Amino acid sequence: MADLSSPSSSVDLSRLPAPTVVEQLDYETVYAELLAYVQSPGVLPSFDATVDSDPAVKILQVFAWRELIIRQRFNDRARQTMVAYATGSNLDQLGALFGVTRLVVDAGDPTNGFPVVMESDDDLRERIVLSPESQSVAGPESAYIFHARSVDGTIRDASASSPAPGEVVVSILSRNGDGTASPEQIAAVGAKLATIETNKLRPLTDFVTVASAEIVTYYIDADLTLLAGPDQTVVLAAAQASIAAWVDAGGKLGVDAVRAAITAALMVAGVQNLRLNQPPADVVVDKTQTAHCAGIAVRVSGVGA
Repeated sequence: MADLSSPSSSVDLSRLPAPTVVEQLDYETVYAELLAYVQSPGVLPSFDATVDSDPAVKILQVFAWRELIIRQRFNDRARQTMVAYATGSNLDQLGALFGVTRLVVDAGDPTNGFPVVMESDDDLRERIVLSPESQSVAGPESAYIFHARSVDGTIRDASASSPAPGEVVVSILSRNGDGTASPEQIAAVGAKLATIETNKLRPLTDFVTVASAEIVTYYIDADLTLLAGPDQTVVLAAAQASIAAWVDAGGKLGVDAVRAAITAALMVAGVQNLRLNQPPADVVVDKTQTAHCAGIAVRVSGVGA
């Protein structure tokens, strides 16, 4: 019987310490190291680097910048070997170590100029981290989430809950529309979970139900007061872009839409104050629900002193 009462044991990449293989670089430090080498015994111990216009000093400065750039490249390459930082095909290669491949979100129509849309790096990264638990035969929460999210690139998120002993409800969130999962998506996830039962990758005693996530709709409506001086059109566009990005990044299962976060997203440079009319209160959801923003209205209502 699955036990979904304990939290997932999958790794939270954001809590890992910064890798020591990535150097903390600083131009002044690199230049000082080069200068110390040049002035060391056996090289040019009498070299005087006090005059910046000295051609020899200029050459040292160029070398320092060049070394800084090269060492930064090594930093970047080191990061690309780590799941937390890798992007693009480098992340694909790391995923292959766990048998996880990037999903197709939209097959498009390349012959008519509509490109294929692939799963984002962030979504692929999340599935890579979840993948080790997918091999557990104890039916952990992360295993259900991994298998559900790996069925189809159009499935944005999934959760698993146990309303009663031996019962598991897998909720799935679609990337399409308001997030309501289609019958086809529900059937596909159900078929996948039936397959892993046959392969003994989840307890036979679990009765699993697959359902669409519950969509909790809200709206964002705000009036901005701007600082005097900045172009109102530019500030308004920046605020609208910021809140749209915030909405796009959120909207997953169990993620609340809180007024403080909405306010923070709208407080871009040039905004003095704002009145948040909607939502009237925090939109609180559980892991079978998603907070779906059905509309955004942001206006300039005045200019401060």
